[in-house]
Amino acid sequence: MSGRTNEQPELGPHARWNTSWSNWARTERSRPELEIVPRDVAQIELAVQRARETGRTVKPIGASHSFTGIGATDGIRIDMSRLRGLVSADPARGRVTLWGGTHLWELPAILGPLGLALPNMGDVDRQTITGATQTGTHGTGVRLGGLATGVVGATVVTGAGDTLVIDEDHHAELLPAVALGLGALGVLVTVMLQCVPRYLLRAEEAPMPLDEVLDGFVERTRQSDHFEFFWFPHTRGARTKTNTRLPLDADRAPLSRAARFADEELANNFAFGACTAIGSVLPSAIPRINRVIETLSSRRVYSDESHRVYVTHRRVRFHEMEFGLPLEAVPDAVRELRAMIGRRRYRVSFPVEVRSAAADELMLSTASGRDTGYIAVHRYWKDQDRGYFRDAEAILTAHGGRPHWGKMHTQSAETLRERYPAFDEFAAVRDRLDPDRVFANPHLERVLGR
Repeated sequence: MSGRTNEQPELGPHARWNTSWSNWARTERSRPELEIVPRDVAQIELAVQRARETGRTVKPIGASHSFTGIGATDGIRIDMSRLRGLVSADPARGRVTLWGGTHLWELPAILGPLGLALPNMGDVDRQTITGATQTGTHGTGVRLGGLATGVVGATVVTGAGDTLVIDEDHHAELLPAVALGLGALGVLVTVMLQCVPRYLLRAEEAPMPLDEVLDGFVERTRQSDHFEFFWFPHTRGARTKTNTRLPLDADRAPLSRAARFADEELANNFAFGACTAIGSVLPSAIPRINRVIETLSSRRVYSDESHRVYVTHRRVRFHEMEFGLPLEAVPDAVRELRAMIGRRRYRVSFPVEVRSAAADELMLSTASGRDTGYIAVHRYWKDQDRGYFRDAEAILTAHGGRPHWGKMHTQSAETLRERYPAFDEFAAVRDRLDPDRVFANPHLERVLGR
């Protein structure tokens, strides 16, 4: 870029130089040379064109909730926070088009009045819709795909600075790549989602012995709309959660405000945060703390609108690694994790989380071509020991695991090519949409190659 005085008015009044950035988990940092906050597509096009002309890179950023450096750049950072909300809706087809900076937590207020909801959600809603779909965010339910499987169209600014409309009638062959593209194919300015009519969920939470859960995991997963479980290392029990889909006019029995506050704020955030903080300075106490937490696990049943059941507000900061395995491999992999933790004498305060998703046809989906079980391991964010993650990754990759694109792992393009049948097909789309690698950064070079 030739001169700052001329560039700022072109790129918008909110352009900022030499800002700093870090993600939510504090695992990644970068210092973009320039940050812009565009109000329209033209400003994004101009930023990409200028970057291409001057040999810089561009990265859009949303909520910074990824645990990896997928959004890091020392070039131009595009803050999507002013491009939020509903662009258009087709309630008859159950479709909405959203600006790319729209957060998941904003969707109930947008979709509800239209009589619509997302088919599935994870338990965190801080992400933007583009960040969530581009990294393969998912909920649980082996008959339901991840969020990206609901992407039926997008408006993308490519590496040439051109705007491309992609949907079933325009460049449809690109959709299986662009729907889950790791931010490597362009800036998704808008996203069209296929939604479903609003519905309720009946949640049943109950403690069970871990071995019993593992023995019946595959069968129970296939029989349930949504099934997941959490296991605290150093304990023998797991906490299961089974959600059953109900019509909107079914009877509701929601959690009271007091019960939700006690569960989310007092137990999950305040008390659990205190326990993990103690464990970080006194690791020997962790097994006893986890066993106390296990004794407090109780059975409860409630029902409410879907998004109120899916989402839990989490304020305790952590690091996370998650792999998608063939569904049938999950029980053995969890047993191996348990044995490894005992053998290596790791002290782990955060639970192992296990979920599932349906097979899909997206090129880089962790569930591409196979019903998938997800195993996620966590560490308190101040814990510097990476041995647990390293050993867990070895077990999960040995079972054919594919890493969640938004979570920590050490895989490279060489190892990932073996796990994704359409890896080279995706690379060809990348060559077509971003031949000059305007959207590249060190993380993408590691996982996708140059």
